[in-house]
Amino acid sequence: LGAGGTPGPAGQSPQVTVPLSPAAVTQDEPSEWEKTELDQAQVEQRIKEYNSQINSNLFMSLVRGRQRAGGVTVPCPAPTHPRTGVLQNKDGSYTGFIKVQLKLVRPVSVPATKRVPSLQAGRPHPQGVKRRTSFYLPKGTVKHLHILSHTRASEVIDALLRKFTVIDNPRKFALFERSEKDEQVYLRKLGDDEQPLRLRLLAGPSEKVLSFILKENETGEVNVSAGT
Repeated sequence: LGAGGTPGPAGQSPQVTVPLSPAAVTQDEPSEWEKTELDQAQVEQRIKEYNSQINSNLFMSLVRGRQRAGGVTVPCPAPTHPRTGVLQNKDGSYTGFIKVQLKLVRPVSVPATKRVPSLQAGRPHPQGVKRRTSFYLPKGTVKHLHILSHTRASEVIDALLRKFTVIDNPRKFALFERSEKDEQVYLRKLGDDEQPLRLRLLAGPSEKVLSFILKENETGEVNVSAGT
């Protein structure tokens, strides 16, 4: 018999026992390695090590002059040294990619436009009336985001919702980090001001060490006045 097989009635295939995935353990505090502070030289070294370990073109790189990441232009007032003309990076900022898996149980709201004739004279074109509709995002949906080292978790959530034209209150969602250690899965909800790309650099490219998941925010901390 194969691994996990148990004999069945004569003439039938053996039953195979499929091991269940371990339940995730929820953590409230970041791990010690996540609290590591890097100086600029260490950041540059970590980026080199990170880029040498990936098998794609989703590299990290120091910000040089003006770059765009996640739709944001990054200005550098003095991109070159006044004497040498060498590009500088005074604050150690960098750009890179993170991958986020969407694991949403409930449907999300997106705009639905119903076209109706305009009632105003001289405007023959139809006029849009904004409405909303709900649908379920496909399970296992994955999105890569190009962000800055100082991009916050709350900004990552906003960017994801914009990419899928979701108009629900961003506070209904939360960004989680997932890690595996000793065959156990751990989940931790990121604070609004935590920086996912910084965590990605500290963890390295391994998704067992660190991956990101967008889920519903189960705390109920939603400001109703800000919209639904």
